[in-house]
Amino acid sequence: MPSSESIPRSKEAGIAAFAFVGIAVYLIARFGLDAHWQRLPLEAVLAVGGIPLLYDLVRNCLRGEFGSDLLAGLSITVSVILGEYFAGAIVVLMLSGGTALENYAAGRASAVLAALAKRMPRSAHRADAAEIVDIDLSDVRIGDRITVLPHEICPVDGTVLDGRGTMDESYLTGEPFQIAKVPGSEVLSGAVNGDAAMTVKVAKLPADSRYAKIMTVMQEAESNRPRMRRLADRLGAWFTPVGIVVAALGWYVSGDPSRFLAVLVIATPCPLLLAIPIALIGAVSVAASRGIIIKNPGVLELIDTCRTVIFDKTGTLTYGKPALTEVLCARGVSRSQALCHAASLEQYSKHPLAGSLLEAARDEQIALQPVEQMSEKPGMGLTARIGLTMLQLTGMKAVLAHDPSLADILPPPAASGLECILLSNGEYTATFRFHDAPRDESHSFIAHLGPRHDVTKVMLVSGDREAEVRHLAAQVQIADMRFGTSPEEKVEIVRAESALAPTLFLGDGINDAPAMQAATVGVAFGQSNDITAEAADAVVLEPSLGKVDELIHIGRRLRHIALQSALGGMVLSVVGMAAAAGGYLPPVAGAVAQEVIDVLAVLNALRMAVPGRDLRDL
Repeated sequence: MPSSESIPRSKEAGIAAFAFVGIAVYLIARFGLDAHWQRLPLEAVLAVGGIPLLYDLVRNCLRGEFGSDLLAGLSITVSVILGEYFAGAIVVLMLSGGTALENYAAGRASAVLAALAKRMPRSAHRADAAEIVDIDLSDVRIGDRITVLPHEICPVDGTVLDGRGTMDESYLTGEPFQIAKVPGSEVLSGAVNGDAAMTVKVAKLPADSRYAKIMTVMQEAESNRPRMRRLADRLGAWFTPVGIVVAALGWYVSGDPSRFLAVLVIATPCPLLLAIPIALIGAVSVAASRGIIIKNPGVLELIDTCRTVIFDKTGTLTYGKPALTEVLCARGVSRSQALCHAASLEQYSKHPLAGSLLEAARDEQIALQPVEQMSEKPGMGLTARIGLTMLQLTGMKAVLAHDPSLADILPPPAASGLECILLSNGEYTATFRFHDAPRDESHSFIAHLGPRHDVTKVMLVSGDREAEVRHLAAQVQIADMRFGTSPEEKVEIVRAESALAPTLFLGDGINDAPAMQAATVGVAFGQSNDITAEAADAVVLEPSLGKVDELIHIGRRLRHIALQSALGGMVLSVVGMAAAAGGYLPPVAGAVAQEVIDVLAVLNALRMAVPGRDLRDL
């Protein structure tokens, strides 16, 4: 339904609620009480709800906007003339309810911005002399020393002055790893601090920070988002003039105004006003039963028409966490021995890669050994003794700084990912390499988009480093890739692609939210955060690309069933209109015929609520 701009959103919802109550009271009065005042609730609905809606429809017509709701407006008028108040009240409910629901979906941007603002701290801990003072974020100045406590969200962009630890910047940059922070490291507002407190020198005012820029981009993306043209509007654009022309011809040829009324009665676009929303409700229900939450039902009509699919990298095509992908061992050292020693050290560590080594040891059923003399000095990595062997697990820079002669023995540095080195009694033992591994179904999902869903272009757009993006693109066979992109750049890329063809964007981080707003259809992947979920048109709760495939199939099935119901009903209506224009179908009989057509269209639309067998082809 086109949105009714002259009616405030709260009034549209109020009209829908009033119409629903009025119809319910009428039915009780007629069939339960047989009251003589049974028409009063319907008259109230037509007066309170019908008049504002008709006024708004007239405004749309004056602006040259014609859709299925124009015939609905004429039907309300005709129903009053004919005394068919119940039919008129039903049309009022359909118009106001559909508009209220659509406006609710369009108004979600305010919820996204509210969630962004709520996530950001409102105060900061400023280090003044020997004490820490809490100040309002608006009072922070460039050069201030701000203390970020463990597990807090960093409130500013700046540089670490004191403290060593890690920060999770994945919400902002897409990087899947905990980023180590030492004095001199840059930090971003919105990043989540790890276990250690750090003192940060403010480099930018909060209003100019990275997080504030994301909020600005979100506002711009929402304000510039193109209006979606719904299926009912497109069909109604030609059905409405056909109905009016046939009605006018019947009146003109016969000279009988009742034929005009009879044609309009049977031309009431109930297959559009009823069948398509019912099919949509069924599609939303089916999606929910499969762990897919539809935030904007209108995108179900569009998702199967998307010809460009744009992926974020981290957490979408990948698992969003480092995984051990390679173990290079020195001569005479087995993989299981090297992994046992490394994982035994990491079981006592909070190092960002500890979990990956421990998980790999569990998967390979390697028993860990007790360690002694455990030490973790900044810049030196982990050191400990297992039996008579002194072990050190650290980075390549630390190894070469301690013993440059090992440069001839160590494998060349990895082009992408992270790595650490194990030394035993000072001798090189093994190199462990880590990548954000692609999901098992990533390659097959991408490969099937063209043959199965007529997708002509697949893109990988990530804020991650070039080496990481190229490494993943080669694994999943995506030729078109963009790396190191900011949220602003993602929005521009999506807008440019959307101008060429309908786009589907899949992402999971806060930095993806603006791009989701700019895409034809935005899908949030997994349950990473509320902000991304609010910005998306649909949320796939289970992090599985197979679920995204199901969502596309649900949209395809919806379009097929909705078109069958709408076009089938409209064809029957056209036949009835011709009969009414020829005088073979009086107004009362036309109303009965229209009810039969409505029932057939609705029954077909109800098929959408029954899950089909063709909802996945992976």
